[in-house]
Amino acid sequence: MDNTVLIAVVSMGAIGVFFAAFLAFASTKFAVEEDPRVEAVQSILPGANCGACGQAGCSNFAAAVVAGEVPVYGCPVGGSETGDKIAEILGMEGSGGSGGKKAVAKVMCNGDDEKCKNKYRYIGVQDCVAASRMAGGGPKACEYGCLGLGTCVGVCPVDAITISEDGLAVIDEEKCIGCEKCVAACPKNVIRMVPYGQQVHVMCNNPEPGKIVRKKCEVGCIACKKCEKACKFDAIHVEGNLAKIDYEKCTECMECVKACPTYTIVGDLENRKIARILEDKCIKCTICKKNCPFEAIEGEVKQPHRVLEDICVGCGVCYEKCPKDAIEMIGSKVEKNKNSKEVV
Repeated sequence: MDNTVLIAVVSMGAIGVFFAAFLAFASTKFAVEEDPRVEAVQSILPGANCGACGQAGCSNFAAAVVAGEVPVYGCPVGGSETGDKIAEILGMEGSGGSGGKKAVAKVMCNGDDEKCKNKYRYIGVQDCVAASRMAGGGPKACEYGCLGLGTCVGVCPVDAITISEDGLAVIDEEKCIGCEKCVAACPKNVIRMVPYGQQVHVMCNNPEPGKIVRKKCEVGCIACKKCEKACKFDAIHVEGNLAKIDYEKCTECMECVKACPTYTIVGDLENRKIARILEDKCIKCTICKKNCPFEAIEGEVKQPHRVLEDICVGCGVCYEKCPKDAIEMIGSKVEKNKNSKEVV
């Protein structure tokens, strides 16, 4: 072989070895360590890469959730089960008061155009922020209520918010991914994060005294405290002239809904569940009867037990206390009537 060719081959080989060594050194020296939790989170994601979470894909979502930029329950495809697993990886117990459930946004106002009149006609830019800078905080009689001009609609990445014909923002909790962008965008702070599937809510954001609220809105909270007295679970209290629900304590018995004189607290009474005793499992110990806060169960020790359906509010205390799993919570009274020959 020609010496010139040999020298060229050796030189090229030496250069290759040098650059290989340099690249190996550089990759070690300047490597950016990735949080192992990112890979762990990505491994439990559905892998749909649908973008419904507001990120470019599952890998981006995993990095963002570990960095604290998006909520752990932000994957709508994986739902609350995936959110629970992510929370466990990140060493979290739940999602900020949602009781471990997926958190979704809720507009805490029922003061539509009929129930809460406008002080003047607003013909400016159709934007809540712009309107809130007008005299009196905007055209609405209640300066704490939803203006219904759609600022939240514009920032929602999954089209989960619409404006109703009555002039209120409405959020579809099935579509909501809990990104909280609408919460940050609302100039009235009327949007809150609540547990997914929660039925009972105080639909008012006005902290003014009841006398003032009554003049402005038909369905505003007047701080009468009747809800407090009706609740047997210490789950609702009036703070700063406004009733507030502790969702972790709320059993959705809806006694506060029945007690509220201004219909500020919402919840479909017909959807309350009913306890049913499974006779083949019941050992007739009366634990359910002793623990029922509404005295809706009758029966003595070693005697058949019966749920008084007209009294039962579906709070689920008996279900939680039964040591033999002999109680189940079934659908509403309406559903029961449709599917049973028994008459309630």
